[in-house]
Amino acid sequence: MSSSCNAILKALKECLLNSDCVQKQGHLPSECLKQHSNELPEQCQLLRKSTFECKRNMLDMRTRFRGNTVGMDAEKLRQQKTPAPPAES
Repeated sequence: MSSSCNAILKALKECLLNSDCVQKQGHLPSECLKQHSNELPEQCQLLRKSTFECKRNMLDMRTRFRGNTVGMDAEKLRQQKTPAPPAES
């Protein structure tokens, strides 16, 4: 998979692993995505849709020239959440 979707995919994995479907009910993350998607938290459902959009945009010829904006937006958000290292004096 392209590196533009890695940030969204990583966030989806983390969300699934922290969901009640995996933690309390003991299902595999793949089972939660396929069979119990309606039980997932809203954040996981939105990340699932974003992952789909990112993968779809990789195949869309119109976005190949412009770049995959779905994946780039996720990467920008990840960079904003990560605090910058303190500057050495």
